[in-house]
Amino acid sequence: MIDVTAGEETADDARARANVMRLAAAQALTGANSAVIFATGSIVGASIAPSLSLATVPLSMYVVGLAAGTLPTGAISRRYGRRIAFIIGTGCGTLTGLLGSLAILRGSFPLFCFATFLGGLYGAVAQSYRFAAADGASAAFRPKAVSWVMAGGVFAGVLGPQLVQWTMEIWPPYLFAFSFVMQALVALVAMAILAGVDAPKPAQADLHAGRPLLEIARQPRFIAAALCGVIAYPMMNLVMTSAPLAMKICGLSVGDSNFAIQWHIVAMYGPSFFTGALIARFGAPAIVAWGLLLEATAATIGLSGITAMHFWATLVVLGAGWNFAFVGASALVLETHLPQEKNKVQAFNDFLIFGMMAIGSFSSGQLLANYGWSAVNMVVYPPVALGLVVLALVSFARRRGRLAAVDEFPEPSI
Repeated sequence: MIDVTAGEETADDARARANVMRLAAAQALTGANSAVIFATGSIVGASIAPSLSLATVPLSMYVVGLAAGTLPTGAISRRYGRRIAFIIGTGCGTLTGLLGSLAILRGSFPLFCFATFLGGLYGAVAQSYRFAAADGASAAFRPKAVSWVMAGGVFAGVLGPQLVQWTMEIWPPYLFAFSFVMQALVALVAMAILAGVDAPKPAQADLHAGRPLLEIARQPRFIAAALCGVIAYPMMNLVMTSAPLAMKICGLSVGDSNFAIQWHIVAMYGPSFFTGALIARFGAPAIVAWGLLLEATAATIGLSGITAMHFWATLVVLGAGWNFAFVGASALVLETHLPQEKNKVQAFNDFLIFGMMAIGSFSSGQLLANYGWSAVNMVVYPPVALGLVVLALVSFARRRGRLAAVDEFPEPSI
């Protein structure tokens, strides 16, 4: 019986590894699409918006799309399978590129905002790639599968900015118009790759199986995982989106800003090559805690100076901290649900994260403009402290529960 089980786990992990390769490639391509939006969105907005104060609205619409797309992604995956959700997502990504290019050519600010909103929907679907990688995998392989898919983002950090650099002036005087056409083509390539993912449609019996969502969400383990995700991602986004403007205010060049953001993206995804192994070795809660501490360290560096090196170090440490905290929190979520509950639980978790990001994205610019770069960094400390306390309490309670179980059912003496 043990040999049969081991054989089944080996077969499942072989299937999961094949999926991981496709999902990691799709992660790179989808990340390149979002990199195009973040690299060009505020510049295009400033050139076609009715007021300069609205220049960053396209980026906020992208984050709103992220939040709006999480629950529908889970519902579609639950009823029709993940592959269908992936195809719909890449379809939204293709429309993002085509409508974004058309909006630039016509000078239509509302159309450009709608295009970036669709880009957010595409990004919401992409957030499920990390969970899809763990489907059917053994418990030991799941953290590695999540981590390896996230590693695809390293290539996004290189591909996205280069895509903009190579194509931004091909259709003068319409800066970035051809970049969005290329973005549409990249989304189509991702669609072709994802069409080969082995993600069968859920069994009909699973549609109504499992516990109610509220019951699952009330678990201390889920509360800790979701809270740490809600803290890690929005805090990273707050500092990252404020940094380029803060660097400009401090008299640094656009080149300095681009260099810092590019290495921030590399730091966000680079650790994914070994984060899964660290989770398997030390446990997800420990890695989440280290990630949150690194985010607090990044804020401390940001408070210590305003040179180019200070900003670069802040963003690199921030990116690494986000990786540990977010990948670790994602691994924690996988421990809180049954297989038939995965889509609704994972979608709800992402809805909480990106819903909070959507709220924060509209306030980050105001925080920087009204209170300065120091205030942006100071905001990081209280949420991080809260996350660490909740994580410690849940881990302590779980450890006590295990010890109580051992005391209640002691091993027989030989």
